[in-house]
Amino acid sequence: MNAPHADPTADEKIVDEASIRYEGWPVVGVCFLVATFAWAAGFYGQGVYLAELQRFHGWPASLISTATTCYYLFSAVLVVFVSEAIRTLGPRRLLIGGILTIAVGTAMVGQITSPWQLYVAYALIAFGWAGTSLAAINNTLGLWFDKKRGMAISLALNGASCGGVLGVPLLVGAIGKFGFPAKSIGAALVIVGLAVPIILIWVGRPPKRTLPPADVFAAEPAPAVRSIAQIRQAAFGSLSFWTITVPFSLLLVAQVGFIVHQISFLDPIMGRERASIAVALMTAMAVIGRVLFGLVVDRMDQRKAAAVSAVSQALALIVMINTRNEAALFAASAVFGFSVGNMITLPSIIVQREFSAVAFGVLVSLVTAICQFTYAFGPGIIGLLRDAFGSYTVPFYACVALQLTAAAIVLVRAKTPKTI
Repeated sequence: MNAPHADPTADEKIVDEASIRYEGWPVVGVCFLVATFAWAAGFYGQGVYLAELQRFHGWPASLISTATTCYYLFSAVLVVFVSEAIRTLGPRRLLIGGILTIAVGTAMVGQITSPWQLYVAYALIAFGWAGTSLAAINNTLGLWFDKKRGMAISLALNGASCGGVLGVPLLVGAIGKFGFPAKSIGAALVIVGLAVPIILIWVGRPPKRTLPPADVFAAEPAPAVRSIAQIRQAAFGSLSFWTITVPFSLLLVAQVGFIVHQISFLDPIMGRERASIAVALMTAMAVIGRVLFGLVVDRMDQRKAAAVSAVSQALALIVMINTRNEAALFAASAVFGFSVGNMITLPSIIVQREFSAVAFGVLVSLVTAICQFTYAFGPGIIGLLRDAFGSYTVPFYACVALQLTAAAIVLVRAKTPKTI
């Protein structure tokens, strides 16, 4: 006689990701807010800091953007270990730690009086960026979501675009009214005051069926048992892994480099206030692009979508280089922005489709770290080229070349190794 079927357990109800009452959806909202602050202070804010530090201290663009490059390099090293950090600290402590350090670094940026202090402030923001940005959000949501993971990540990362839509104009407006030093302290207080209570309330223990990477490995039957180190080693030998990592690294070098210098590029043409509106328009289009993309992502070839996005950004940059018409510059910023959010989201979604669920968290952290390590050089290279040639024409054409190269590489397909 067969044993009677047990009623659905509480855990089984918890993991009904399609239910609007599922406990993971509030976590998506928390990650949305965290992403908003992380990208406002740690990503889009870099362009504001560059312009204001130039104006406030008279420092050259190459000096400040080199500090920005060091910031991205250091945070890239930290991002590699996000999977281990979540396993050790848990998502709540990691997110709170990230918020606190990014807030302290943001407050310090406005108080510095010499370049070495900028490096200290950026080091703190780097810790915060590692604990609040792409790898942290992907790994956090991976603890709550499986079937709906792509949707959850896309929704949460719209906060990144909101960090540009809302953050940049608010930062520029606050600087105009209160000054750069007071603005940086005020921004830090807002970040802590809003984010920390929300994290404490909504980010608890993940569902029992979702285990940290080490536990997942222990639960998998041989030969799928893989340590974090083994997964990384297998990834380095996989052509499929590199045809994701290399093109998106090149794309993000161009994208991040342009975004950090966008205000400085547009300021002489249309003024600081209108330049910040162009940034807000770009990031608003990033939200629209990501939402529209999210509706069709499961039914399309994601590599082809990445190639088309890269070409569209290249064409937008060519227009910006060759016009001083404000309407054309706003339109080109919008076209460029339409793909900005998808360039951030696509690597994770392609990894999820082409590699095993067990390896997802480790590989996403690894791809994110390598991409960030590479695009860390974007702001510095563009700053050096701008100082060397006296304008943004040469550096932006270099970005175009990177984007077209990446569009070709991402279309190369390879068989995914069974080991990952």
